[in-house]
Amino acid sequence: MLLLVYRYRKTADYVLIDTYSTQNFWYAYAVGRLCQKLNLKYIPILHGGELPNRLESSPEASKKLFGKAFLNVAPSLYMKTIFQQAGFTNVRYIPNSINLKDYQYKERNELRPKLLWVRAFAEIYNPLLAIKVLELLLPEYPDAELCMIGPKKDDSWKDCIRYAKLHRLPVRFPGRLSREDWTAFAADFDIFLNTTNIDNNPVSVVEAMALGMPVISTKAGGLPYLISADIDGVLVPPKDPERMAVSVNNLLRDPHRSLERTVAARNKVEAFDWERVKLMWLEILRT
Repeated sequence: MLLLVYRYRKTADYVLIDTYSTQNFWYAYAVGRLCQKLNLKYIPILHGGELPNRLESSPEASKKLFGKAFLNVAPSLYMKTIFQQAGFTNVRYIPNSINLKDYQYKERNELRPKLLWVRAFAEIYNPLLAIKVLELLLPEYPDAELCMIGPKKDDSWKDCIRYAKLHRLPVRFPGRLSREDWTAFAADFDIFLNTTNIDNNPVSVVEAMALGMPVISTKAGGLPYLISADIDGVLVPPKDPERMAVSVNNLLRDPHRSLERTVAARNKVEAFDWERVKLMWLEILRT
């Protein structure tokens, strides 16, 4: 990336830097510092859910990277708020986008205990929580099942498979699927679980809202900025399978209320459609 920045230094108007919070932070830092030396405008896009911790653990590097950026783009109001509280005024909110036409809304007038989880298998996303929720539901809903879609990032996927086998739980693990495949797959499921401990503005949750799936999520990080509790989704504390299982049970017992939430959620995510979001980017890039 550093070589590419240098190679195109005379033709590039802006350098967009996908910025995360772990080792990738230092990649973003190096690219930003090179842009400064070359007098190139650069825009960090603040993806990492742990960036608030990075601001605290690496204050000087953060100041050099984010403080000297042409603009910092926050894909969530949560991250924009965090950066502004840290003293950065050059922050603009532009949400992660989807092509809304690619997501067919399904009206779920009746709900079944068929649970869907879509995320990378990583410890910070706490995938085991979804399996424990299923385990709690099975005594009352013996036909309940769970499907967990996503790539392997760490050994948490092994823990999930081991736990499901040990307790003989009906969990499927299709692995990584394309967007087209998993969204088509989702039509056969009725409730979407987001179990993360740390998060920013997860696209999979936006996609589930677009598909008409009622979403139950932990209220970690930026999720309360994305989901309005009991209006277009349900929020529960992280690491609490009992509360999440109770929320699933409440949805199953009141599908009419659930449908009201999913309609509101679909209306909300219209703001994430690329046709709208691209206008926000053009406003910046044309300056």
